[in-house]
Amino acid sequence: MTRHDVREFFRRLAGAEPEPRTELEYGNVYQLLVAVTLSAQATDAGVNRATRALFAQVATPQDMLALGEERLRDHIRTIGLFNSKAKNIMAAAAMLVDAFGGEVPTTREALVRLPGVGRKTANVVLNCALGHDTFAVDTHVFRVCNRTGLAPGRTPEAVEAVLERRVPDPYRRHAHHWLILHGRYVCKARVPECWRCPVADLCRYPAKVQEKPAARRV
Repeated sequence: MTRHDVREFFRRLAGAEPEPRTELEYGNVYQLLVAVTLSAQATDAGVNRATRALFAQVATPQDMLALGEERLRDHIRTIGLFNSKAKNIMAAAAMLVDAFGGEVPTTREALVRLPGVGRKTANVVLNCALGHDTFAVDTHVFRVCNRTGLAPGRTPEAVEAVLERRVPDPYRRHAHHWLILHGRYVCKARVPECWRCPVADLCRYPAKVQEKPAARRV
């Protein structure tokens, strides 16, 4: 895409959703960190169902340590990979208390030191809770960026690097949210809904779905 196309791409997404927000539910930065850690290979809706009761008891790393790994597993057992996620969350809580005074660090370099926290999770926390211009590349963002030609790359890190170069102000703050929502609800993995896409004319995808599939007869 040209620089003009990229700007127009985000202008249209912003027009449809001026203030996008993560669909994960949380009350503070620590709860967001836990929720994003749990969201790997899980849906936001599934994470929210599990964390509503959990976050009623846990607001800090100290609370998590007091809860204990066994009770944490009971809260999150409906989420995929819950055993390994529980171990990582408990280890991260211990590190936050021991190395960071119980506070979530505010740099990517420090965040990725925490067990279970990769670059994508760190970018989400920095963006959603701390207001940084970061680009968290999940499966939706990766698909949209490659399919449309917005920011092609063979790895999430490569896509992130292209977004860093291409996304202009004032769209950097919310760019990854617009891309996540677009991938989740319009530019879907199996059958993209190109017939209702606001950026279809800018998209480089050669196999656009031009009409809504007819409803199946029962």
